[in-house]
Amino acid sequence: MPFHQELAKSPTGIQGLDEITNGGLPKGRATLVCGGAGSGKTLLAASFLLNGIAKFGEPGVLMTFEETDAELASELASLGYDLAGLVEQGKLVVDYVRVERSEIEETGEYDLEGLFVRLEHAIRSVGAKRIVLDTIESLFAGLSNPGILRAELRRLFRWLKDKGLTSVVTGERGESALTRQGLEEYVSDAVILLDHRVQEQVSTRRLRIVKYRGSHHGTNEYPFLIDLDGLSVLPVTSLGLSHPALKERVSTGVARLDEMLSGKGYYRGSTVLLSGTAGTGKTSLAAHFVAAACRRGERCSYFLFEESPQQLMRNMNSIGIDLQPWVDRDLLHFHADRPSRFGLENHLATMQRTVQTFKPEVTVIDPVTNLLTVGTHSDVRSMLTRVIDYLKRESITGVFTSLTPGRTEFEETDAGISSLMDTWIVLSTVEEQRKRRRWLSVLKSRGMAHSNRVREYVLTDDGLQLLDDEPVPRGKAVAGV
Repeated sequence: MPFHQELAKSPTGIQGLDEITNGGLPKGRATLVCGGAGSGKTLLAASFLLNGIAKFGEPGVLMTFEETDAELASELASLGYDLAGLVEQGKLVVDYVRVERSEIEETGEYDLEGLFVRLEHAIRSVGAKRIVLDTIESLFAGLSNPGILRAELRRLFRWLKDKGLTSVVTGERGESALTRQGLEEYVSDAVILLDHRVQEQVSTRRLRIVKYRGSHHGTNEYPFLIDLDGLSVLPVTSLGLSHPALKERVSTGVARLDEMLSGKGYYRGSTVLLSGTAGTGKTSLAAHFVAAACRRGERCSYFLFEESPQQLMRNMNSIGIDLQPWVDRDLLHFHADRPSRFGLENHLATMQRTVQTFKPEVTVIDPVTNLLTVGTHSDVRSMLTRVIDYLKRESITGVFTSLTPGRTEFEETDAGISSLMDTWIVLSTVEEQRKRRRWLSVLKSRGMAHSNRVREYVLTDDGLQLLDDEPVPRGKAVAGV
């Protein structure tokens, strides 16, 4: 049998990053974090260092060449990090090294001996296990002699490795290389590239592991967020098909619809698509399911891309569904946003983070088709595939509403996601004798017997009610599904 020995690693404590690196950064070695201005290099490096102190009991040294101690402490305080407190506790050294370009002489005598002495003192004073150098290129900004530059870079990284320190070095993105000084040539262990791009006035942050010697790692681009909780990485391109398949059933909230689904409702942990044109009652049917789940004591997260929570609750009150008590009891959590505010990846990361924090049993996305305003059909389908995989892995029942344009082909959804769904319920309207009548059918429901009838329904003061079974009347179809 072949012999495999996993590389020792230092966990970063950054949500998602430890997953795609299979445990963290290489222990006792140097990692380069590079990217353009404002991409999040300093925050990622500082998070690695400060999480090491708070979560793993590893003291650290933060040496900065661009920002003073006070400037850095102020910036990180807005994200909940107390640098001054950690310094007072003897767990952290923050050292600002001012490099004046005019004072640098390019001679054969130029070296970093003074820096090594300074680092050695800081490391010994707290027993540091981790170190961050931010931004290292400032040390060499005044040098144009490539021979001196290469020699000192090699010497610096060898010194860090010989000390057995897990180090993170940040570098600015170059034009023809990953960094301006070609640092990636000297850091042979791990290189992480951060990117902050803007497309059609929508910004997205991405992270990619360019290389990681001696370890398996994720190779795709991963979206990441910077918010009041710090930095978090969305570690999925797709989570795959290893999720559980539960046999437990949960009520739809509409008794006669449960009957159409072999009398028991949806499978827990499955995905449900409610599609139809405007005014067919997709949101009303989703609200029935949410109310039923809350009555069972289950938590529900509801993502709105079309209306505010207050507007939704007012509208549902008109058909006898009062959602406010469930909000008050912290069983129902709304997250409302315009799709155009962020890119698809940011919406995806926000959804995952919200679900991880709130820990619901049910999640509703209403409507998924509004996301087409910030992405192509292919992009939206890719995003929703990742959402579905994540919800299934966590055994969360997902309900997705989809607005279908009028006069489209029957059994078509604008986002093209019907094949990803376990249950697909189609809502439509038919014009007859100058009146519109609403009809519901279960187009598919995997793994269970279900009705093939088309049932008429009405929206009343007591909610959505299915009428007695009867054939669909002849008439002019005014809304496709």
